[in-house]
Amino acid sequence: MEKTNVMRVLDGRKLSYEAHAYPCTEALSGTEVAAILNQDPTHVFKTLVTVAASKKNYVFVIPVGEELSLKKAAQAVHEKSIEMLRSKDLLPLTGYVHGGCSPIGMKKAFPTVIDETVLLCETIMFSAGKIGYQVEMTPETLKQVVDYEIADVTM
Repeated sequence: MEKTNVMRVLDGRKLSYEAHAYPCTEALSGTEVAAILNQDPTHVFKTLVTVAASKKNYVFVIPVGEELSLKKAAQAVHEKSIEMLRSKDLLPLTGYVHGGCSPIGMKKAFPTVIDETVLLCETIMFSAGKIGYQVEMTPETLKQVVDYEIADVTM
């Protein structure tokens, strides 16, 4: 299996994870990825990048079957309002393409919030930074790489 930048970061820190790959050439929905990998979609998370009215960027990691509540997201990061980052701005800002965005290894560390449902998960799976690749780890392991807060941010 090809090593992604996310996997190299985790290997460099000697952190435990399980890599998953699936055949894919274009972005799929998170629920499609969960089905292909035979995973419970409540344990597979997607990474969403937003921009606030203050022009600051924030990352939200939520279960693939859920939708980000922009109101709750703004409250969680103490902003007046938040909107999704435009797709064309994702690669220059994060180094990732749509469908392959990971909370690990972005060009810059952004304030990150994971939906509170993470507390119900022994492990979570999310993009390994490239379409067709996912990593699975405990939330505690992720905390060693990404400084995140936990909040209710889904509808």
